Amino acid sequence: MSVALASQLREGTKKAHTMAENTGFVSCFLKGVVDKASYRTLVADLWYVYSAMEEEIGRLADHAVVGQINFAALNRRETLEQDLAFYFGADWRHQIKATPGAQAYVARIHRIAKEAPELLVGHHYTRYIGDLSGGQILKNIAQKAMNLGEHDGLRFYEFAAIPDEKGFKTNYRAVLDNLPIDQTMADRIVAEANEAFHCNMKMFQELEGNLVAAIGKVLFGFLTRRQRAGSTEVVAA
Repeated sequence: MSVALASQLREGTKKAHTMAENTGFVSCFLKGVVDKASYRTLVADLWYVYSAMEEEIGRLADHAVVGQINFAALNRRETLEQDLAFYFGADWRHQIKATPGAQAYVARIHRIAKEAPELLVGHHYTRYIGDLSGGQILKNIAQKAMNLGEHDGLRFYEFAAIPDEKGFKTNYRAVLDNLPIDQTMADRIVAEANEAFHCNMKMFQELEGNLVAAIGKVLFGFLTRRQRAGSTEVVAA
């Protein structure tokens, strides 16, 4: 018997979605405050996460449930590698290291792939559909904030193999609704999707320290310049 998993995922993750958007890093990002060093660390973390996800989903291509969400057009590993080459150079593999939050996220993906593969659907929905839905907006914000070229370091947000985003998401929802699962499994998948949001929030929170430090340096430099100019005005936050 099919269940309306798509709507359950949408409704069941609203709170976690809002919480993720309200983390300091994401909130600043959405307002156009983007520190390049912090951002490239995020790109590296995402490479580890998506590498794990795409490895496991590829391995489970014949699985009755997981195999149905194995959409190659969504894969992000290659685009992330292009972005890493832009930010770190050709030898990026020797320069990046997953943060503790990313390591925990990756470990969870590998664990559930072995213990309860169906739960990967929750992670897949949370990351890929989120990326597809907000990709163009986030790309524009990052491009302006870091003064980048149209594609430089921004390939992650580009879904060249999906020319019709709306049509793809409609089909994706139909696939979710027709997965061979019962309501008990649907509940577990929604719960795991919320865990996926939690994993993402952990990564964002780790980046907040770097972002605050970067903003502090900018503010300190601004104050110092004003002092040198002989200004005694109070700077508003």
